[in-house]
Amino acid sequence: MSDESNKGSGYANFDRALEKPAEQPATHQAATVILLRDGAEGLETLMLRRNSKLDFVGGMWVFPGGRLDPEDWEGIEPDDRVGASRRAAVREAREESGLEIEDSALDVYSHWEPPSITPKRFLTWFFVAPAPSGTVEIDGGEIHESAWMRPAEALRRRDASEIELAPPTWVTLYELSQHADVAAAIASVRAREPESFTTKIARVDGGVAALWHGDAGYESSDPSTVGPRHRLWMLKTSWRYERTP
Repeated sequence: MSDESNKGSGYANFDRALEKPAEQPATHQAATVILLRDGAEGLETLMLRRNSKLDFVGGMWVFPGGRLDPEDWEGIEPDDRVGASRRAAVREAREESGLEIEDSALDVYSHWEPPSITPKRFLTWFFVAPAPSGTVEIDGGEIHESAWMRPAEALRRRDASEIELAPPTWVTLYELSQHADVAAAIASVRAREPESFTTKIARVDGGVAALWHGDAGYESSDPSTVGPRHRLWMLKTSWRYERTP
């Protein structure tokens, strides 16, 4: 395993996110698509490893995606961010994996907003779709590796420091790991309203935690507040998602 593909637990990256930037960073619209297929051992999703030299999530394993381009807005109403993001997700899948997806095949999965102190803030719509037929082809520039992974295996590999994942990717993989096949995963998405996550990061013993709506400590950014939990514990030893029913 190369040094480029294994940069450790990634804890330091999120700990540094607690350092307030000199200026409030600008926000950018982005989109990503979770491509699913039924593998020999169950549900699999396409994961891509970004070039470690990139400023944004360099070296991490991600779903195909990226920033919205002006062309994504052509013919789209100015306030239709989902429509433009859907088009961007199709384009990014083509550019990063060589796979052609029909925009009608995409279902909205979730929306993610990073902490306000993050140096580069991408407001990202996540979509999900069955993977089309075809061979994955990467450019070797922005994307350095690709792999079809079972969600639970990706989580295990992160804890083993074999790969790096960002919190939105981790939570998405955790949710997908509850489904046996593509049909079950898609049916689950269509049966609920897309969820929006606005992230706050707080220090905890042994690491940091990402806090979301419904967590007792969310409004105050105090993870010790007694009450319901909705957070990702990002500890140096392992990561753990906790959500009170």
